[in-house]
Amino acid sequence: MYLHFGKKLNLFAVSLVRSKEIAEELVEDVFVKLWAGRHRIIEIENITVYLYVSVKNQALNKLSQKAKELVAAPFDYLDTAIDEFASDPYDLMITSEMMAQMQHSIESLPPRCKMIFKLVREDGLKYKEVAEILNISVNTIDVQMAIAVKKICTALQIQKPVKHSHGVQTARKEI
Repeated sequence: MYLHFGKKLNLFAVSLVRSKEIAEELVEDVFVKLWAGRHRIIEIENITVYLYVSVKNQALNKLSQKAKELVAAPFDYLDTAIDEFASDPYDLMITSEMMAQMQHSIESLPPRCKMIFKLVREDGLKYKEVAEILNISVNTIDVQMAIAVKKICTALQIQKPVKHSHGVQTARKEI
């Protein structure tokens, strides 16, 4: 289970506590506690949500203990991992420059919007799961995702070919 969730939970924890070492410790603690109570695992409805909420709670406890050391925006150090981005031929045409622009535009999103975008797009969580993890409504997730996608597309000035009636293709700016 650690092999499946460990990396994503570590990235999530780093985004909360801004320290790789503390994040690793938090995630390990969550798995140790899960193992200690393994006889109750069958009672857990959604293990993904359970693990993310556990890491979030551990991080909040750690932050309250270390409030003097850890201040400022907790989401500023999220790493962008867009390894699985190219899934269709259009995506494969994206240049390294455009990938860098995309990464920059994601990092430029407001903290909450960035967190939601990364949990949905990079970690592959469902809107409902993210809503449970962050204790917000699914509608808020939907709105934040729309904002993120619009800002990223605007920053990248996404162009899609448009075929005119006379057969000539031009590019149309998508917003």
